[in-house]
This record gives sequence, C-alpha cells and structure tokens, in this order.
Amino acid sequence: MFPHTRHSSLGLARRLPRRGLPAALAAVAAALATAGVAWGTTTATAAAAPAGPRTCALNDLYVSMGHKEGAAGSLYWSVVFTNTSSTKCALRGYPGVSALDTAHHRIGPAATRSGTRYATVTLTPAHTATAVLRTTNGPIGGPCRPTASYLRVYPPASHTAVLVPAHWKTCSNIFEVGPVNTEGTI
Repeated sequence: MFPHTRHSSLGLARRLPRRGLPAALAAVAAALATAGVAWGTTTATAAAAPAGPRTCALNDLYVSMGHKEGAAGSLYWSVVFTNTSSTKCALRGYPGVSALDTAHHRIGPAATRSGTRYATVTLTPAHTATAVLRTTNGPIGGPCRPTASYLRVYPPASHTAVLVPAHWKTCSNIFEVGPVNTEGTI
C-alpha cells in the first residue's frame, strides 16, 4: 500500500507530506471498514469466543504402545495417549518419535510426518487417542536398522519426551508417524 512498508509507522509519517498523512490514514480506515473491521473497536464474537480445553501436558498423559499390525508390505504400530488427569485436555498435530537402543542412543533419523490432515482431539479423563507409526514389513527397498528397545515420544506441542519400551525395527528407511486421532489412522 505504501512504499517502504517494512519501516515503522513513525518513519512512514516522516516521508509523507503533512497533507498526505490524513488522507492516507482515512484511506486505511475506509479499507478496514469495507473489510468488516471497525477502527478502535472489537467485535462481540471475538470477545465471546470460548477458549478450548487446555493442551495436554506430558504429566497429564500415560503414553504406551497399542496394537501392531502388518498389511500390504507395511508394519503399523499405534502410540496410545491416555488422559490420566482429572480434567479434559486436548492434543493437536503430530508427536515427535525417535527409535532408541538400550543405552538410549538414537537409531537413525526421527519419524517423518505422514502429511495427513488433522484436527484437535479433546480427551476427557481416562480416554485415549493414538498416533500410528509405519515402516516396511522387512527390507523391501533397503536394509533394516538395528531393533530399537525404546521409542522417545514427544506429545504434540510438548518439549518434554517420555521413553516407551518398544521393540521397533525401521526398514527401507521408512519411519513415518501420523497425527494424533481417534480413528487409528496414519
């Protein structure tokens, strides 16, 4: 809209002639008004929008391994997140997952994201959601890495991980994780 928009508004005001500044501000106010934004006011819907449940922290969750299944040359194993708190909380997105040996050293790269769309999953106390891991069912397109003894799992939006005992073998350089969901999909 204005030249040099990366500068502060004070710098912009110094470059515009005095008579041009009121006209420019009026044009901005008119543009905002036609876009449905009132200058200096807030809308009632924004103020009344309820905040959703809080994000689940690691201490709200029990993380475990669920069912392991093979299908169409792939191996799938679900990571289960159980709400152990006394209030509801929410998870949204992908967990971070790495395979570790018995000395807790990482084996290969961390799991990549499947790219599946996701939504917020609200967990009431004692309810679960899963994120599904996938690799190939043997060395189809490349060798297998050593079998892991643990998975390091970071719940979505968490910077703290938990170690989950899990004998996991990544094969063919495919180690993928889906988003947290209640349908058990990757």
